[in-house]
This record gives sequence, C-alpha cells and structure tokens, in this order.
Amino acid sequence: MTDKKRTRESRAAIERLYITMRHLFIRGSYKPMGVSGRSLVESLRDLNPEIYGAMRDTERVELDGLLYVLERLPHGIEECRIIKLIAREGFEDSGYELHIPIKRRRNCYRIDSDRMYIEMTRGRSDIYDILTHLTFLFIEADKIKNHCLTAKGELNEDWKRLEEVVRVEGQENEVDEDKASVYLSNILGRTLEETRTALEKFQSSNVENSLHHIVYHLGRIAIAEERSQKDKEISFSRHLRDIVGQHTYGEKWSDQIKNTLFENDWIDRPMHIISANLHSVMNTLYGCQALAGDSEFESIEALAEKTSKPENGEMRERIFEYALENGLIEIKDTSGTNLTVQVIDTSKIDPNRLPKDLEIEQFAEPNSVLVVMDYAFGEQAYECLEELLKPFEHEGQLFNPDVKSVSIMGKAGILEGEKGDLMIPTAHVFEGTADNYPINNELTSSDFEDCGLPVFEGTMITVLGTSLQNHDILTHFLTSTWNAVGLEMEGAHYQKAIQSAAKIRKSISDEVKVCYAYYASDNPLKTGSTLASGSLGLDGIKPTYLITKRILEKVLV
Repeated sequence: MTDKKRTRESRAAIERLYITMRHLFIRGSYKPMGVSGRSLVESLRDLNPEIYGAMRDTERVELDGLLYVLERLPHGIEECRIIKLIAREGFEDSGYELHIPIKRRRNCYRIDSDRMYIEMTRGRSDIYDILTHLTFLFIEADKIKNHCLTAKGELNEDWKRLEEVVRVEGQENEVDEDKASVYLSNILGRTLEETRTALEKFQSSNVENSLHHIVYHLGRIAIAEERSQKDKEISFSRHLRDIVGQHTYGEKWSDQIKNTLFENDWIDRPMHIISANLHSVMNTLYGCQALAGDSEFESIEALAEKTSKPENGEMRERIFEYALENGLIEIKDTSGTNLTVQVIDTSKIDPNRLPKDLEIEQFAEPNSVLVVMDYAFGEQAYECLEELLKPFEHEGQLFNPDVKSVSIMGKAGILEGEKGDLMIPTAHVFEGTADNYPINNELTSSDFEDCGLPVFEGTMITVLGTSLQNHDILTHFLTSTWNAVGLEMEGAHYQKAIQSAAKIRKSISDEVKVCYAYYASDNPLKTGSTLASGSLGLDGIKPTYLITKRILEKVLV
C-alpha cells in the first residue's frame, strides 16, 4: 500500500470518528459495545494511533497506553459501567465523592458502585478526548474478557486466581507477587517480564489502584456484558448538549479577569497576555528577589531546578508570598474552565533587581499588566481568548482592552528531534480543515541561538486530538510540502481569536505582537518517545524557562 493511500485511509478514519462522536453526542447516549459504539471501535482500530501502541493487536493488552489513559480518567473508572458526561450542574455542592484525574483537570463524581459522572467544561475537544480514551479502554477490556473465558464461555483458572488476588489486596493482606504476576501475564497476553515491568510502572505512578485491580474490574464488566447481564452505557446530559459551543464558561472566566482589572484600576493599562504554566513567569520575575539572602543562583534555570524539587515546597511558598506582596494577584477559577490566572502589575517590579540572565534593563511601559493564563485545552483556547479580547462593559460604558501582545508557550509533539527540543512556528495549519494561519511571530530561531537546545522552525499542525494521530499522517506532515515541525492542539484556535479581535471586531490593534514557541513533550514518530512513555520531568525545566525569558524580553522592552 502506498504512503499516500495509507494517509488518506487514516484521515478518513479520523473523519469517521469525529462524525460518529458528534452524532452520538447529539443523540444523547450509546452503548460502547452496541452498533454505534462498535463503529467507534472499528474507526479507532483503523486509525491505530501511535499513543495507543499495541491496541490493534487482538491478543496483547496495551499497557503503556492503559497507564496513559488511566492518568487522564477518574480514579475507579474501571469499576463503572455507566458513565455520564455532564456540564457544571450543581454536583460540586452535592456531597458526592469528587475525583480529579492525575493529569487532566476535570471534576468527576462517583455516584454509586456502577456510575461515574464526568464534568465537561472545556468544550468539544475535551469531550472527543475522553470518548477516545474510553473507546480504547473498552477495546482492552474486550481482550481481557477473551483471555478469561474458555471456549464454552466458562471462567478459566487464571481469572479465578486473579479474583482471589484482588480479594486479598482488598483486605490489605500480603499477596504472593510471583504467582499473581503469572496469572496476570496470562490474562494480559504478555510475557512475565513485560507484566512485571508494567506492575512497577503502575506502582510508581500516581494511579491509586493496582494493575491487578484495574484488569480484574475491566474484565468483570466486560464478562457481565458478554453474558447479557448488564450493558455498559455512555450518556450526555441535556444541559451539556445545550451549552457546548456557547462560550458559557469562557465568558464567566473572562468577566472575572476584567472585573479584577477594573477593581484595581488597571483596565486602561497596556496589557500583555501570556498562555503558559503558572510558575515560570512568576519565578522568573520574583524568584531571585524572594530568596535573596538565603540562596544565590547563577541563573533562572538554576533557581527553577532548585525550587522544582518536591522537598523545596517552602521555597516555592516564599516566592508566591513575595509575589503577592509585590504586584501579583492570583485569580482562582470559579467559572468551570479550570484555568487559573495570575495578573502582574509591572509597576511594582524594579527592573534593576531582575535576574542578570533576563536581558531587561528597563520596561518600555512601566505600568503594563501581565495576564498569565494556565494552559487551555483544544477549542477551549479559542473560547477563552476570544472572550478575553472582547470589549468590557461596565456601568453602560465599553472598555476596549489595550492588548499589546499575546504570547503562547506550549508543549507539543515534535516530528524531528527529541523531547525537550524547541519549535518556533511560522504558521498554524488546522488539521482536517482549510483553516491556515500564517503568523508574524516575534520569536525566531535566531532568538535561541547558542541556547544548548536544537531549534526547529516551520509550520505547526493544530490537531483535533493528540490521541488521534498515527505514523502515516505524521510522516505526511513531516515529508510533504507543509514542512511541519510539530503538532499541538491550541495554536490555530488562539490565532483565530487574535485575528477575530484585531481584523473583524477591531477591539485590539491589528499591530498586536504575537510570540509563539513550543517545547517538545514527545516525539510521536519515535518508539518509546510518545506521550504514553512518560512526562519530561526535570528535562522540561530548561526549555520552559528559556522560552519564558525570551517572551518577557520581547514584550516588556
């Protein structure tokens, strides 16, 4: 089969997945192992995403992908056969047990032994993301079930022994790990060595339940469904279906920020918006001052490495307290977006006391305000930035925000290179659409010369979901005339919001500066370097703070 044909088939599989998911969402519910659910399963298998590894293998259970998914789904999801996606509908005050996934900010509520409700406040991207993960989970559960039933449909000995292991674990008694690993390896269709490696990974992760527990309950529900006892079901609340795409949460989030600016008499000040994490800008501007006297740091990177260590929580707290006393206001999200914001009054910062490796001698506008927003997710980036750039109405008067710059620091998949390398976009191409956004990026590869990290400059592909990319599509982006250097989920959405505000609404200047830079969280084309292989950890410190410094140097001087 030619490369072009494989690419076309992969794109068709993505299109089928999204059409099916949208149809099921509008319909309101479906059974994952029913006719509609099976169409999702078949499309996902046809696509065979890199991040799900051996998902397509009908015998072997994919273990790295399983850990990746469970870190992004609520604790105990493997025990539930009824999953409902909801909007913010009052469950936060209902007294139900709250679960927030380890690596995805979602409020999830365990209603009873069978039911999990998952709050969706970040738009369609979030809904499609979780449906893809759940589909993968059910595919693996089906493999587990097949390994536990005999040809006559009876439970085999490995299953009975695993059931005993889980019972003993539940009583907090000691388990014979050697024997338990053998039973588990048979059920997983994996070698004993692979199983032991997976057990160690799950144990060292923040996933609360053991791999024995997870596999048992995935199999238990799949076996019950096979025997026509109880079907799995996924549904969507009516309220969620009504408000998706209406910017309900983004508008509340934006109003909260603008009210804070108004209350502090900052609404007319020059504004610089930065989408980044909530530590690098604060640490860069305040860290050395906050810790002066006790600690000396040769560079911002050295400070970041020191303060990022788990045992140095007291240092992080001192920086935060110092920042609060010197111009920083943190706005905790109450809207449902899960995007905390830090507003920084630069008039309270003395440029002469900034770190030596931050090349800022004085601020071009000493009274400017930085609005630092946490990472958005997919389409949420458009919803939130579009609302933030709209005029603000107060007591019948309209205030246009004096936005001087919008800067995006993001994590992205790289198509050439390694984890931690840098990518500087010249354009964002929105996958699956005709929406292409050339950008006049204030940052270029020359800004990162001699930084000690490889830098790749070119087109970034804004994808519909990180879980929906396979080798064929990524290779096409890399080797075709798109000259793509990486993929991410927010760039085109941010740029659409900027262009709408500058070119159509004219609520901000069309000369607004834009700064985009990404560091590689993974290389999806490289075996062992996908997101499922783990996070960057300390290796992410250097690129994060390097990009932060360059952004601040571009927008403040």
